[in-house]
Amino acid sequence: MEMPSISRGRALAYGALALVLLTLGGKALLGGPDRAGAPAAGLRSEAVLDAEPAQAPELVVHVVGAVRRPGLYRLPDGSRVDDAIAKAGGPTAKALLAGVNLASPLADGQQVVVPRRGPPGTAAVVPGTPGSGAKVSLASATIEQLDELPGIGPVTAQKIVDWRTTHGPFRSVDDLDDVPGIGPARIEQLRELVTP
Repeated sequence: MEMPSISRGRALAYGALALVLLTLGGKALLGGPDRAGAPAAGLRSEAVLDAEPAQAPELVVHVVGAVRRPGLYRLPDGSRVDDAIAKAGGPTAKALLAGVNLASPLADGQQVVVPRRGPPGTAAVVPGTPGSGAKVSLASATIEQLDELPGIGPVTAQKIVDWRTTHGPFRSVDDLDDVPGIGPARIEQLRELVTP
């Protein structure tokens, strides 16, 4: 029986097709990448299996004063005082937000104090100023609040705020030693009046 003749062009085309099919079939069997470079269907990379979602670092802060829900709150690293106040339900109607630097970055373990307005016709009592019984927060105090501290005038208060803006929140009261114009004797004088 005589076989029909196949043209040389067709023979090459069939040969190339067979080679492509063998190559793709071999890659699929061996788990090689498909056309998109991804692992073959049904197979997962060990890196994908071992990967766990990274957990963002958290801060724990204590929010007190004129907020709706005072207490301890967890916030993502990089949060600001405004974020902590919002987490505590926001300020109350008696809050004196002018006494708080809402843009100040938070530090782990920090206390955020939101002052209350005083009765009409009297000066507002700002927690964290001398005589109020509360400590001044170096992380969120305004220049005016810092200026009220003994031995700290407006120039040094501005230096404290500038240092905080440049270097981030104070980690301890001893960090005041890095602020120009504040030495060990002044730090000891302020130690019971301020918090980081």
